[in-house]
Amino acid sequence: MKVLVPVKRVIDYNVKVRVKADGSGVDLANVKMSMNPFDEIAIEEAIRLKEAGKAEEVIAVSIGVKQNQETLRTALAMGADRAILVIATDDVHNDIEPLTVAKILKGIVDEEQPGLVLCGKQAIDNDMNATGQMLAALLGWSQGTFASEVDIDGDSAKVTREVDGGLQTISVKMPTIVTVDLRLNEPRYASLPNIMKAKKKPLDEKTPGDYGVDATPRLTVVGTAEPEARSAGIMVGSVDELVGKLKDAGVV
Repeated sequence: MKVLVPVKRVIDYNVKVRVKADGSGVDLANVKMSMNPFDEIAIEEAIRLKEAGKAEEVIAVSIGVKQNQETLRTALAMGADRAILVIATDDVHNDIEPLTVAKILKGIVDEEQPGLVLCGKQAIDNDMNATGQMLAALLGWSQGTFASEVDIDGDSAKVTREVDGGLQTISVKMPTIVTVDLRLNEPRYASLPNIMKAKKKPLDEKTPGDYGVDATPRLTVVGTAEPEARSAGIMVGSVDELVGKLKDAGVV
């Protein structure tokens, strides 16, 4: 069984995001970029499935700018077997829309015929949480979202989902789409020997046109603004004073 894992290049989660002075978008100049953390978890799970003998090949896919090959090399260093880079734009500020990504991924799935697609539940830059669900709809495949546990058993998979009320366990038929949550696993660090080996692993470059997809944006960003700054807290001298202020604020 092949496992396909889409990965996205985003601003590193340790970096404070800055908005451009003109409000046209996020400032990416000299900003550290890395793999979307949820996608990193998906790569780790795919590698564990291969190590357990439940998968034969792990394929990492990224859609966006040419610089995404750095993210794919990270996936290869972690243990993915090969990678596919779909260059859909030359502008790092152009975020490829979820529906376009899903259409391209459908073309790749039709070509590669994986038994499982593991996606991060969302990207930390736009928080869309839509690509996996859209891909399942386009393919007509089953799906398990927000997975904190995945168990492959023959032609079905048992997926434990994180829902508002706690945990929900479902069984889905293979092939399937699974979007992963934070508690599924702890991604490994790529060792230096594996980083060196990753440079020799195959990385194919494609375009949206190779899959019959038009990547022209359908959405326009009207404006970008930072959230309003929170006001400073108030120091109180006693519990009675705290309770009094809470009452005045209508909290208690």
